[in-house]
Amino acid sequence: MDIIAKPMDAAEVSRHLDDLAARHARAASPGLQVLNLIGGQAENLLDRLPGPVRDRLDSATVDALTRAMEAAHRSRGLVAESPGWMTRALTTAMGAAGGWGGLPTALAELPITTTILLRAIQDAAIEQGFSPEEQAVRFDCVQVFAAAGPLDHDDGADLAFLSTRLALTGTTMRAMIARVAPRLATVLGQKLAAQTVPVLGAAAGAATNYAYTSYYQQMAHVHFGLRRLAIESGRDHADLVEAFRERLG
Repeated sequence: MDIIAKPMDAAEVSRHLDDLAARHARAASPGLQVLNLIGGQAENLLDRLPGPVRDRLDSATVDALTRAMEAAHRSRGLVAESPGWMTRALTTAMGAAGGWGGLPTALAELPITTTILLRAIQDAAIEQGFSPEEQAVRFDCVQVFAAAGPLDHDDGADLAFLSTRLALTGTTMRAMIARVAPRLATVLGQKLAAQTVPVLGAAAGAATNYAYTSYYQQMAHVHFGLRRLAIESGRDHADLVEAFRERLG
């Protein structure tokens, strides 16, 4: 006979929420190290980029995110899941290479790093028991990008990814990418600008990539951790999100 698992009590749900809140708090810390390294305010970094590059950031980000989503998914049949530290090491090395040659190499490196970041988000989903083969999970992976990045200081930015999932269609996915792209374009633009800092380009590229990878890995675990907690506890996801927000103060 089947054994019915004992449902979570309120204390256990509370412990899980506390753990996720602690993980959320850890997500932002690498960004502060990056800002100290490159020596400047994130809001001023975009001024370093040439006008044509700034003007194309939104459209380029939409295209990069669309392509990265498919590339990250296809890579699953070729490359097995990697430990989190290995993904961070890979993107760190790529950031250093991209920053070494200034803006041209940074632009060439950016779509590859975006793909690896999305793949890292998918890996976090798998760790929480979700399959990227499902369209709903891919949708959620894109939603994690709505959390912007470690250089974004908008207090609401890191909560946007907790929004309720809509009906899933191809149009909905395109709409989600269009909604996420402006926020992502801003923080990716800051990353590009950091990699153009004289002398520190390679170091800044490595540090920003490390920060971004760590950040999105943590935020993905929070996102899918809340989804999993809703399933295992039988609690409404929206109620758990509200309880999670309260813990963030």
